[in-house]
Formats: sequence, structure tokens, C-alpha cells
Amino acid sequence: MSEKPDVQPTPVSAPTPVSVIMPVLNEERHLRDAIHAILQQEYAGEMEVVIALGPSTDRTDEIAAELVREDPRVHTVPNPTGRTPAALNAAIKASRHPVVVRVDGHGMLSPNYIATAVRLLEETGAQNVGGVMHAEGENDWERAVAAAMTSKIGVGNAAFHTGGAAGPAETVYLGVFRREALEQQGGYNEEFIRAQDWELNFRIREAGGGIWFSPELRVSYRPRPSVKALAKQYKDYGRWRHVVARYHEGSINLRYLAPPTAVCAISAGLVVGALVTPWGLVIPGGYLAAIAAGSVPAGKGLALAARLRIPVALATMHMSWGYGFLTSPRALAKKVIASRRPAVRATAG
Repeated sequence: MSEKPDVQPTPVSAPTPVSVIMPVLNEERHLRDAIHAILQQEYAGEMEVVIALGPSTDRTDEIAAELVREDPRVHTVPNPTGRTPAALNAAIKASRHPVVVRVDGHGMLSPNYIATAVRLLEETGAQNVGGVMHAEGENDWERAVAAAMTSKIGVGNAAFHTGGAAGPAETVYLGVFRREALEQQGGYNEEFIRAQDWELNFRIREAGGGIWFSPELRVSYRPRPSVKALAKQYKDYGRWRHVVARYHEGSINLRYLAPPTAVCAISAGLVVGALVTPWGLVIPGGYLAAIAAGSVPAGKGLALAARLRIPVALATMHMSWGYGFLTSPRALAKKVIASRRPAVRATAG
């Protein structure tokens, strides 16, 4: 009787180690929950978390120090400028694994986010994958902003806000990157105080890399807590998106031109209505009617107090973004163009 051949089991490769990077500034309200959502991920691979600490004026640094003491996977690096892209580059330099996961201090990862992202990187061959920015509020105002941010009347057809089918994308929310893509591009351009994600993803695409959106990936996001904070956020978005358009020709489309066009049309209508003929008020009146109508489906299932705030949130987002785009100084683009040197160089891992 012949002996059975010795069959060796096929070795199972270990899951890819990941580095999670997080820029924080005045995040005492959400930091602990955000870190716990990372540490409790359903992922078998090795993980480290690098928090880049800006000059916070609340208890953020104290909470971060507690998190470092509680779990050896958590580390911190200083970010004295407080700027998000500088924080991201500092965290990338201090990290060591081949997959880099970007998370914000007020973002809560879904339990299988990292496992799904690593799988999608392998399946698609993309350089960066990302998913849905799932805005969730904790009070009536924040719930209204969340509804506005996830509606097409609020943000157009941006899949990472409204959802959609998986596929190639111009940009994604946050992102899970192959480290070599970040190193090839020199990391984030530190002159882009806002829109740094869009700008980096544009460079990756220009270099032939793929950006992949998947609704399987979901991050809960906490909206700004006041009208003033929301207005500043969207004014900065518009301002820096215009810088991207100046810096990278061909990077603008009609969706980005809608808010500045609306600002110009409404302003002209108000001036004509006040100085020439009441018919000029048709334009701002039509805009108000449109956002009021659009608020009805956006607010489905919300309490009345939240639904009534949705038009305010929509108008704040549209007008602030448009105003920021129109008033973006050309000097910003010159500053950006002068800073093309790489900010991130190869590291171990």
C-alpha cells in the first residue's frame, strides 16, 4: 500500500498592517469616541494610530495623553502650525505601515471600515479608496445640517455625500491610501489649508493612479454646531476649491460653479429689485422657494424643529461656498505654486 504524500498547507498571508493618521485641533468633544471606533475595528492585521496634535485650547491634548497611556498602539506627534495638511504629513512621516488610513477627530469609522478598505485596495488596484461621509447630528441644528449635507440640493451629485454605485471617482472622503502613492506625490500640499484631499487626489489621478468610491465604506461625521461655524467651513471650502482650479487646469466642473453663480444672480436680483423694478426679486424669491421645496424630502423623518432649520443650513452652505469661491485671492494660488517641493519622503514599512 503506497504512502500518502506529505501535503503542506498553503500558508495564509497575514492581513496588511495599517497606519491610521488623525489631525486634531480642539476635538475634546469627539476624540475619545473617534479613537475607540478605530481601536475596536474588526481587523486582524497590525494597526497603529498616530494623532497629530495642533495647538488646542481645550482638553484635546489631555485626552490624547490618556489614550496613549491606555493603548500602546496610539502615538502622538506635534503639529505646531495647527494646519490640517501639515498635521497629516507629520503623522504620515511618523507612521510605518504600507496602508495609510486618514480619519478626522470627529469622524467615527464603521466597525469593518478598515478591513473593507484593505480588501478594496487589493480588488481594484486603486491608490486610494473611500466611501460615504455619513453626516449625523446630535441636536436639531446639527440634524438639519446633516440632512442638507446628504441631499442633492445641498451638495449636488457628490457620491461621497449622497451615496451611489461603487466605481472610479474624482475624490473621496478622507481616504485609505497605499503608502507609495503618498510618497510618490510628496504627501499633502501644506499650502492647501482646505481642499487638500481634492488636490492630492487630482495629482494621484494625473499620475495614472486610481481613486475608488464604494458605499461599503462609511464614516459618521459630526456637522458644525452653529450657523457661524458652518458658514466659515463652507466659505473656506469655496475659497480653496478656487485655488485648486487655478493650480490645476481642467479640475473645475459645472457643479462647483453653481454656488458662485447663485450668489451673483441673487445679489443682482436684490440690487435690481431695490433700485429698478420689483421683478428683480424673482431670482432671490425663486431661490428661497427652491430650497424650501428641496428641504421637504431632505427632512423626511426628522422632528419639525430640525426640518425648519434645513433651509437655513442650505442657504448658509450655498452662499458661503459661493462667496468664498468668488473672493478667493489670486495671491493664494501664487503661494501654492511656489511650494511644490515634496513634504513626505520614504519611510520604513
